[in-house]
Amino acid sequence: MGIHRLNHAVLYVSDLARSVAFYRDVLGFRPVEMTPDGFRGATFLQAPDSTNDHDLGLFEIGAAAGRSTAGRATVGLYHLAWEVDTLDELAATAERLTAAGALVGTSDHGTTKSLYGQDPDGLEFEVVWLVPADLLDDAALSARKRIGRLDLDRERQRYGGQTRGGVGISIPA
Repeated sequence: MGIHRLNHAVLYVSDLARSVAFYRDVLGFRPVEMTPDGFRGATFLQAPDSTNDHDLGLFEIGAAAGRSTAGRATVGLYHLAWEVDTLDELAATAERLTAAGALVGTSDHGTTKSLYGQDPDGLEFEVVWLVPADLLDDAALSARKRIGRLDLDRERQRYGGQTRGGVGISIPA
């Protein structure tokens, strides 16, 4: 049996308290008490509806740390993507990201509807809703080869705001 999903990611951050507040207040992650005794400068977080032990580890390296140059001057991770269940939740996430000044883009990839954000250290992430397998059509499948403008209101009219995404793809049917 091979790998079947990403369990967690660990990020280096400059200010642990600031990053924990961002992921908690903007994306709804909650701290999990699992930092090893005697270890300082780390917090582990679990996404709101996750069944993982933890989804994100944050390790503080201090205020003097420079921003990541991955993708511009060095190799490295571009972004992580977290999935939401409904387009209504994607819209609510867009509002929270906008209010925090953290929304840096949106995209319609045909089979996925995506928001792009940056945390306080400028680390990029994606929040995505996946079209359920039974609703995939030729238009959605052919649009995977382009990046279009995301119109959340239109997508909610098309698929329904409360339609559970990813069913038959990332969630068993």
